Amino acid sequence: MNDVRPFRFGVVAESVRSSGDLVALARRAEELGYATLTIRDHFVAEPFGEQLAPMVALTAAACATETLRVGTMVLANDYRHPVVLAKEAATLHEVSGGRFELGVGAGWLREEYERAGMAFDAPAVRVDRLEESLHLLRSLLGGRRTTFEGEHYRVRDLTVFPVPDRRPPIMVGAGSGRMLGIAGRHADSVGVLPRALPEGAISEEITERMPDTIARKVDLVRAAAGGREIELSMQVNPVFGDDPRAVAERVARTRGWDVPADLVLEMPSQFVGPPEHIAGQMAARRDRYGFSYYLVPDHVMEEFAPVIGMV
Repeated sequence: MNDVRPFRFGVVAESVRSSGDLVALARRAEELGYATLTIRDHFVAEPFGEQLAPMVALTAAACATETLRVGTMVLANDYRHPVVLAKEAATLHEVSGGRFELGVGAGWLREEYERAGMAFDAPAVRVDRLEESLHLLRSLLGGRRTTFEGEHYRVRDLTVFPVPDRRPPIMVGAGSGRMLGIAGRHADSVGVLPRALPEGAISEEITERMPDTIARKVDLVRAAAGGREIELSMQVNPVFGDDPRAVAERVARTRGWDVPADLVLEMPSQFVGPPEHIAGQMAARRDRYGFSYYLVPDHVMEEFAPVIGMV
């Protein structure tokens, strides 16, 4: 590849439960050279534990740092009307000095919808809503006066304030074929994920993690992008150890995968071994698939940091 996108790395704030911990984590991530701090969007404890509200928490993180970008990973579209979200995103972009990145998805956790008394509509309906929302978010955050007539949202002669001097980057998390196409058409950055299941869970099928599957998903994104430059990202959980093969065997046992270590070592989402080996894996997978933005959970932030200086 002649025109290689530079790597950048982010931290997912999974274990933060207080404002003090959040600010400390943000400042340490900045010191270590991470590009972003992100927060997921759940209001039930599962599957990642209790968490702070993302937009408010990210405002505090932005105010406590100088260069660190902050982002949502990712907001469930059904939890906020896109006009309200555009207003909040524009405000956070302003407060952060242009360091906000808006990640959105269709929503997938049935338990969360049901416990909140919200209708968990069929996947096609939730995805339809997301695509309409993306049209609105791109237009409003792009500073355009917007009129839109869709099946789910209707907006007339509306602008957003404050008007961003540059539209915040939009990330879409996607795993299914249709979602990958929507992400390719509308997003600046695409988080490639295992597919969400209609019953309201994320697929644990090992086929979702195979090289051919990831290559196919990347091809779907690129085809939908139509030559538009787009960033490919993935959330990963590196596992460290001196012997990559031994670590891969341990990962397979932990995940309940009845596969050899060689297959784990080939999975695009699996990074195992010492830091220098993981750095080499990332460089090779950027060349093969195009991934240049990796996010790691906060509990491995310190251990992973040496990799940042190796790629």
